[in-house]
Amino acid sequence: MRAGETPKLPLLTGLLWLLVIISALLVVRTTHEARTQLNLLEVKKREAAALHVQWGQYLLEQSAWASLGRIEKEATEKLNMVLPQGEQLIVVTP
Repeated sequence: MRAGETPKLPLLTGLLWLLVIISALLVVRTTHEARTQLNLLEVKKREAAALHVQWGQYLLEQSAWASLGRIEKEATEKLNMVLPQGEQLIVVTP
């Protein structure tokens, strides 16, 4: 070592250790964020599955309410509607 030179090896070693520690902390933070996002994704997938099941139930309910037999029954029982006979039919032409 020459006179007036400062030892650079301890300074370089300290800087490298600091970079390793910063890198490790960033890895921990990134891993935590990834796990948090993965957990959120799983929650959203479960919600989507539940909504899909609910949508299927609504489709079944809609088809039950819109069935022709049910509509005809409601029309005859509640509204006293009947099918028109031949002489009651009126044909409208443009």
